[in-house]
Amino acid sequence: MAYVSQEMKKSLAPAIKAVLKKYSVKASLSVRNHSTLVCNIKSGAIDFKAQSDHYQVNPYWINEHWTGKAQSFLTELLEAMKGPDYFNNDDAMTDYFHRSHYTDINIGQWNKEYELV
Repeated sequence: MAYVSQEMKKSLAPAIKAVLKKYSVKASLSVRNHSTLVCNIKSGAIDFKAQSDHYQVNPYWINEHWTGKAQSFLTELLEAMKGPDYFNNDDAMTDYFHRSHYTDINIGQWNKEYELV
């Protein structure tokens, strides 16, 4: 069963903050329902609007839906959010879902758009 605690978030935060700093992006981290690590990207130097109207990033399609600097950033961010202890033993064919935790990346929020700096 997927589980992420506040302690796990704190241990993953330095690597995530390093990626954010590298790409000059501001974001916030949170834990939703004790199973999902959420990164809400608030502002930065990457123009996400030029590539997609989707602001909830699908982690399985980053390489297909994003290009250039946005693709590099999202790939590195996802790896940092997973961390060294991440595992995924899901088997949808048998309706078996077992992973360390889920990850969500949102560009902007429903009430505040991403700000290109």
